[in-house]
Amino acid sequence: MPRGGARVLVVGATGEIGTLAVRALDRRHCRTALAGRDRRRLADLAAGTGSPARGMDAYDLQGCSGLAAWAAAALGGLDGVLVTVGVAAFGPAARVSDAAAEHLLTVNALCPMAVLRGAAPVVGDGGFLAAVTGAVVDAPLTGTADYAASKAALACWLGVLARELRRRRVAVVDARFPHLDTGFGARAVEGSPPPLPRPGDPAAAVSALLDRLLAPAAPATPLWRPGPAEQTC
Repeated sequence: MPRGGARVLVVGATGEIGTLAVRALDRRHCRTALAGRDRRRLADLAAGTGSPARGMDAYDLQGCSGLAAWAAAALGGLDGVLVTVGVAAFGPAARVSDAAAEHLLTVNALCPMAVLRGAAPVVGDGGFLAAVTGAVVDAPLTGTADYAASKAALACWLGVLARELRRRRVAVVDARFPHLDTGFGARAVEGSPPPLPRPGDPAAAVSALLDRLLAPAAPATPLWRPGPAEQTC
């Protein structure tokens, strides 16, 4: 994978992590296609980077599945896909509403799966398919049962996909970011977060992930976590 000039689809481009990724890819002279929910922010990002852009709805799974084909047509091919969509909800498992639980599974699991399912036959050999899960998969806290379950479902799916695409040298990456300073807890669809560790620097974590995904010498590890310096510098 060439460090500069890679063609990358960023899904969830208007979220905090997605926007950081788009700007970091632009600084690396990559060509990006953008998909996001916030139409105004999407238009601003597209104008600032000269990228094709398309609105998306996590509940439109067929539309999510078609994003990679659209991006490949717009960019003349596709070398990688990064999915950063995600939403949080908190509370004891017995009290989380069924509506919130369904929303978590749709946005955090079914949507990224649909995007990457559609991308698998589109991304060229030697490319990458990556999605952000999070440290909540490794050590779920009390009050995060449904949130953690939705991320764990995606993590399991990514692990199987990685084995299925190994012969094509397509790196399937589960990016397990630690708690980062993105304000995600304040945007939870339900409940309040439990006590969390000191947040890391999201820009540093995103930059470290992209360095790994775009490295020309070695394939990205299927399960990726930033080191301490990459979290906080």
